[in-house]
Amino acid sequence: MIAFLGIDIGTSAVKGVLVDQAQHIVAAATRPLTTSQPRPGWSEQAPEDWWRAVEATAAEIARAAPEAWRQVKAIGLSGQMHGLVPIDATDAPIRPAILWNDGRAAAEAAELAAATPEITRLAGVLPMAGLTAPKALWLKRHEPESFARLSCLLLPKDYVRLRLTGQLLTDVSDAAGTLWLDQAARAWSPALIAAGGLKPDQLPPIVEGTAAAGHLRREIARDWNLPEATLVVGGGGDATLGAIGIGAVNDGDAFISIGTSAQYFITRDRYTASGADGMIHNFAQALPQRWSQTAALLNGASCLTWAAGVFGDGDIAAALAEVEAGYDGPGNAMFLPYLAGERTPHNDPLARGMFAGLSHATTRAHLFQAVLEGVGHALVDAQDALRAVGAEADHLAIVGGGARSRLWVRIIAAMLGKGLTLYDGAERGPAFGAARLARLGFTGESIAEVCTRPAVLDVIEPRADLTEAYTERQPEFRALYRATKALAATGQR
Repeated sequence: MIAFLGIDIGTSAVKGVLVDQAQHIVAAATRPLTTSQPRPGWSEQAPEDWWRAVEATAAEIARAAPEAWRQVKAIGLSGQMHGLVPIDATDAPIRPAILWNDGRAAAEAAELAAATPEITRLAGVLPMAGLTAPKALWLKRHEPESFARLSCLLLPKDYVRLRLTGQLLTDVSDAAGTLWLDQAARAWSPALIAAGGLKPDQLPPIVEGTAAAGHLRREIARDWNLPEATLVVGGGGDATLGAIGIGAVNDGDAFISIGTSAQYFITRDRYTASGADGMIHNFAQALPQRWSQTAALLNGASCLTWAAGVFGDGDIAAALAEVEAGYDGPGNAMFLPYLAGERTPHNDPLARGMFAGLSHATTRAHLFQAVLEGVGHALVDAQDALRAVGAEADHLAIVGGGARSRLWVRIIAAMLGKGLTLYDGAERGPAFGAARLARLGFTGESIAEVCTRPAVLDVIEPRADLTEAYTERQPEFRALYRATKALAATGQR
């Protein structure tokens, strides 16, 4: 028997899964994470919190399945993308990590776009505040003492790798979200690095997601009761590992992820340069010779978590039950889900959430329903943005924590006008995908052998009458954003 460990450093939690040779999840554990917002539009986490959560997750899994734990041969890492983790010469974090949903670097993103005309073609996306390169420029400009101490910039999962192995490395899929990667070449671009105000030696070497990327440090192997020879592979960003977890690894395979954020993801077997507006993310992925076209949304299930906390006691299941009890189609209330700004299709870090259409008849259940529908409307915008660059998915899966609600899946299916496939264990997709990369790196098996589809739990087909009703509402959603854009920006001053 052999086993593989997948660890996902998410935004709301660290998740770990222990997977056996038959690809069964033997044990799993989760530890929550806390995000701080020092100022409006800022989002930070302490890298040490990730490490403590990883240690606790690993310890819980080891206790739950001690026999399988002793058979762990390799570890794969998944992580939230685009974060800026500045490391000094002693490999210690200089400051808290600046996360993917942090909008402070909007001015720096605009400067990069204006000063580097080739950046969208090379890097696969228009410079946006949430990506890594603008944050590095912000650090250089606003915290020069911190920048002067900078030895290396890491992505979140790669800080965990550093703690595990002592190696400063990243993988091609996480590098893809920085604006420093030449996507077609799958290598750092000297021109883009220079434009971002860095030196090449301030970025870690890049490996493919299945490649060997170190072994456990002696003290970690001792503490975890694993051999020092335990392999750690390159790993990948959470979106691509969600794809690997459900077997969406061939050209045209597509899925929607509803986690803290949301993505509409289509796998490609070649690099497609970004469209004219640069709103679709065209990124290299964690498997060799794989890329993707992705519409990236900054707000997903986090909107429901927020609403359940503000209008209830934080019980998300109770909030969903309230909606389901009275649901009969589109509600009168409307919600803009832009609590953290938005990328696709707006590139607007100052966008904010907003309710509209309220009356004395509006109930808490109506507000919860508006939140579910607001995320759905944003996904329709994402689908239309992909169609505008010629990217159309014939079939869609749905993964992430939001996929646990069949009501929400039914609403999204109706709004998109597409059937949505639910897979067994899909809510743990990135961690499971990381375990699959670990297996590929250790055994040398083919992608087709390992990255199979999980068992189908259900296929939710759209109701034609609901699709028609929601389609009629989409222009109102878009008009609400346009009408309130200036107001939202004014509120950030």
